[in-house]
Amino acid sequence: MNLSRKGLSISPSATLAIDSKAKKLKAEGIDVVGFGAGEPDFDTPVHIKQAAIAAIEAGFTKYTPASGTMTLKEAICAKFKKDNGLDYAPANIVISNGAKHSLVNVFQAICNPGDEVIIPAPFWVSYPEMVKLADGVPVIVYTTEEQGFKFTVDQIRQAVTAKTKAIILNSPSNPTGMVYTREELAELAELAVEKGFYVVSDEIYEKLIYDGKTHVSIASINEKIKAQTIIVNGVSKTYAMTGWRIGYTASTPEIAKIMSNVQSHATSNPNSIAQKAAEAAISGPQDMVATMVAAFASRRDYMVKRINSMPGLSCVNPNGAFYVMMNISQLMGKELAGLKIQSSDDFANVLLEKANVALVPGSGFGIDTHVRLSYATSQENITKGLDRIEQFLKQG
Repeated sequence: MNLSRKGLSISPSATLAIDSKAKKLKAEGIDVVGFGAGEPDFDTPVHIKQAAIAAIEAGFTKYTPASGTMTLKEAICAKFKKDNGLDYAPANIVISNGAKHSLVNVFQAICNPGDEVIIPAPFWVSYPEMVKLADGVPVIVYTTEEQGFKFTVDQIRQAVTAKTKAIILNSPSNPTGMVYTREELAELAELAVEKGFYVVSDEIYEKLIYDGKTHVSIASINEKIKAQTIIVNGVSKTYAMTGWRIGYTASTPEIAKIMSNVQSHATSNPNSIAQKAAEAAISGPQDMVATMVAAFASRRDYMVKRINSMPGLSCVNPNGAFYVMMNISQLMGKELAGLKIQSSDDFANVLLEKANVALVPGSGFGIDTHVRLSYATSQENITKGLDRIEQFLKQG
C-alpha cells in the first residue's frame, strides 16, 4: 500500500538525530560531550515548580479550554505590554504544547497548497518541514557569514512572488545567534506591508541577548505590520522549561480562531499543570533570567575565543540565543582520522566517533560549511569538549 507522499517527504530533525546518537553512546558507557540540543542546563526555578505542585494538589488536572486558560492568556498579554510595548487581548492569544507546536499551528492556519514561505538560511531545521506539512512551499534565501548571517531587504524583495504568503523571522536566531536591529526590522515591515505578506516572528530567544543589544519585536514597529505579524514565543528557553511544553502565539483574532480550531482537533488543550507553571514563570520573579544570561555570555566568550584560536576553525560572535556556528570550510577536502571531510555531516560523525564530541552538522540548517555548537551546557563540559576538538584536529 502507498504511504503518505507528504509524510515521506519530511526529513527527521538533525538536532534531535545527533542528540539521539550521542545519548546512545552515553548509554553504552562512553563519555560523550554534547554540544547538540538547545536546552538550558539550569533547573526550572523553584517558584515555578511550586506553582505546578500547588496546581496538582488543588486538583487542577482536568481539561482546560483548547487554546489555553484565561489567566495564562492574561499573563501573556501583560508580558507583551511590559516587555514589547504591544497591546493584545486574550482573543489574540493561543497557548500550545510548546513553541514548535505553535509554529505548526501557524502554518496550518495561513497556508493554502502552493503558498510560498520565505525562510532565510541558516534556519532552524524544522521550519521548512513545517511549511511542507501545511502544503506550503519553502523558499530559501541564503545569507553569508560576511553579512552577519542576516538577510537584506533587497534579497527578500527579489524572493517575493505572487504566491508569497509569509516570511519567517527568527531574532535572536537559532542557529546563528544574530539579532536584527529596529532599523532592519522597519525595512522588512515596510516591504511586508507593501507586498501584503505575513511575518511569522519566532521570538523564543528574546530574553537571551548579550553585549547591550536589545530585542525588538517587529510587531511594535507600527499597527500595520502588527496586523500582519504572528508572534511565536514560549517559556522553554527563558525559564529552563523545555520539558514543560508551553508555547504561545499572538496574532489577529481571525488567525487565532483558526489555530484554536486546528488545535482543538489535533491535541486539545496544553497541559493544565504546565499552564499554571507558565503563569508563575511569566508573572513571577525574573532574577533567574539575568543569572542565566550572565552565565551564557561568559560561556559564549570562552567558546568564541577558543574556536578562533584553533587552526582551520573560526566563528563569528553571536549576540543572542546560546549557539555558535563554527566555520569548518578550511577543513573541507582534508582527511581526518582516515575520512575525507566533504560535508558538515562527515565532520560531525567523525568527531562523535573518534573524539566523543557531539555537535550538529550545518546541513540541516541550510549551511554545509558550518556546524552548530550549543553553549547551554556547563563550563566544564565546554572546556572538555573544546579540548577534545583541538586535540583531534592536531592528530589529524
